[in-house]
Amino acid sequence: MSRRLTGKVVIATHNAGKLAEMRALLAPFGIEAVSAGELGLPEPDETGTMFAENAAIKAKAAADATGLPAFADDSGLCVDALDGAPGIFSARWAGPTKDFAGAMARIFSELDRRGASDRRAHFVSALVLAWPDGHTELFEGRVFGDLVELRGSAGFGYDPIFRPDGHDRTFGEMSAEEKHGVDWQRGQGLSHRARAFVELSRACLAPGA
Repeated sequence: MSRRLTGKVVIATHNAGKLAEMRALLAPFGIEAVSAGELGLPEPDETGTMFAENAAIKAKAAADATGLPAFADDSGLCVDALDGAPGIFSARWAGPTKDFAGAMARIFSELDRRGASDRRAHFVSALVLAWPDGHTELFEGRVFGDLVELRGSAGFGYDPIFRPDGHDRTFGEMSAEEKHGVDWQRGQGLSHRARAFVELSRACLAPGA
């Protein structure tokens, strides 16, 4: 059974882009959020083989360290013609310097090497909410689209090469509100993270909580 989240939560991330998106998503619910990075918590080793496993590792580590509920996102870009790569290794393809320009170039290089014309891809977000007593809940979101030549400088990560279905612009050309804003009347969001968060909000949050 889902638990209602109120008060303060730790966002288990050291990624400034993810933190900004998650804080924006939490804003309508009156939840105070502090990040693992701001608290100086170490980044746990992500040894899982699935997005959900790595999200759980991060959320549980933050909840254990702080005694507060914590939630973590593990997300990535899955390219059909690359057998789902980079997938859970999306951040690692950018290396320790977070060189996503190099990671995006690598994707197209790999596609060219395989002679692949298929440019279908999707983003996945797994959100895990963990409590200090070990209780966890998982929520997932996906958004499908096509890879295109790099366009736009907004967002972060692989956003500039991903054009979601039904749109003529990449995530890198969209404002933050367009990308991860949620229409709460319809309960809809565009990005993978927004879609996962909608599921979390239905189960664990209430406006003005």
